[in-house]
Amino acid sequence: MSSEESLSSSPAADRNPYCALPSVNELAAATAREKCAKRLPRELIVAAVRQVLAQCRQEITSGNRQCACSDIDELVKRVEAHLDQAERTALDEVINGTGILIHTGLGRAPLSSRALGAIVRAAAGYTALEINLASGERGQRANLVRDRLCDLTGAESATVVNNNAAALLITLATLATGKEVIVSRGELIEIGGSFRLPEVMAASGATLCEVGTTNKTRLSDFAGAIGEATGAILKVHPSNYQITGFTEAVAIDQLVALARTHHLPVVHDIGSGALVDLAALGLGNEPVARTSVEAGADLVLFSGDKLLGGPQAGLIVGRRKYVEQIERHPLMRALRVDKLTLAALSATLVALAHPRQAARELPLWTMAAASLEDLEQRARRMVDALKMPSTGFRLEVVPTTAYWGGGALPSQGIASIALALTSEECSEGALAQRLRGGSPAVVGRLQGGRLLVDLRTVLPDQDEVLVAAIQAAAQN
Repeated sequence: MSSEESLSSSPAADRNPYCALPSVNELAAATAREKCAKRLPRELIVAAVRQVLAQCRQEITSGNRQCACSDIDELVKRVEAHLDQAERTALDEVINGTGILIHTGLGRAPLSSRALGAIVRAAAGYTALEINLASGERGQRANLVRDRLCDLTGAESATVVNNNAAALLITLATLATGKEVIVSRGELIEIGGSFRLPEVMAASGATLCEVGTTNKTRLSDFAGAIGEATGAILKVHPSNYQITGFTEAVAIDQLVALARTHHLPVVHDIGSGALVDLAALGLGNEPVARTSVEAGADLVLFSGDKLLGGPQAGLIVGRRKYVEQIERHPLMRALRVDKLTLAALSATLVALAHPRQAARELPLWTMAAASLEDLEQRARRMVDALKMPSTGFRLEVVPTTAYWGGGALPSQGIASIALALTSEECSEGALAQRLRGGSPAVVGRLQGGRLLVDLRTVLPDQDEVLVAAIQAAAQN
């Protein structure tokens, strides 16, 4: 009689289900035999065993006497699942099938091969992060990207912090702590994650002075609000929503002209804004940093990981005297970026110097510009490659609409193609959970009683992996 049989059939186990549980040593030894090829440390195996046995005791306590707590093979599988999860990194690959190009929850824009190579080189050894190699003296890390940002925007100077909210925070803290900042009521945006512009402004030490109404703000509203306490005028591009109909807003050049007469700085937060005119490439119409600089804005703020297609960063470009003040502010040390971000950003800016090249090199732009014909061909190839089990699982190729996301171009959809998955055995929610639990995880969207995997946001080199993931989910 096997040890498993003796455990499950013993009178003690029948009377007390806790007695059916194997010892830590017994279960660890059984797991080690299965996992010997991986040569996992015994400490790691024992830790997983203890977690599984603790879960079993909780199941018994909750009244689940039918759990497989006495089946040693089943317990080994549970321990192996814990070990497999422990071996996975916190940021394993995810296939984005949501159709949201700049998906905040999935890390926003994927980086180009050039940027990835720059990160690897920077991470593998030492870099001249804050040393001027020509003079041997200490330098500023922003110098690594300053010239490129100035060339692309026409600004006198530039610097970088860790995201655009940080860029706004340190800008207002530098220019207007203890002073008022005038902004249109229609531009008091919520950035995301419940972070709202008035709260960011309060954290900077500046006081909000809102003018106009939700749908209409005139130049006279700004002029009437300027006083001795005014520290700056702020214009914010509402990139994550649109107000249409009976509306009026003040253009940046008008605000600059007004501010000059009162010797006030003008800050233009263009949000997801672009460094080049994306409309010329058929990729939407967003404010361009150079346009704001040429209009006279003293500082222009925007993200590095949205329409720019680079790493998460907040970019500040504009007049040299204000950029220098920002870089001397105590918050700069808390908000500065590391060498990996600077390496990726620098590589992305190199590509952006040639927009047509960037359209081929930056994954975000490439995905946005992919033709429907190409997406449908990929979808058909995947359907042909899939061998569906006869379990009522159904896979179709359907038209759909993708979106930019990330607070960019909120009303502009992009025609797309998706794989639609349904199953007679489980709901679309359960099917979505199966795909999310795979390796790599696949995240789609639920729509019309189906699980859609939008191919516009699936990188072409992920097609084979996606096929395998859907196959595994269908057979689960």
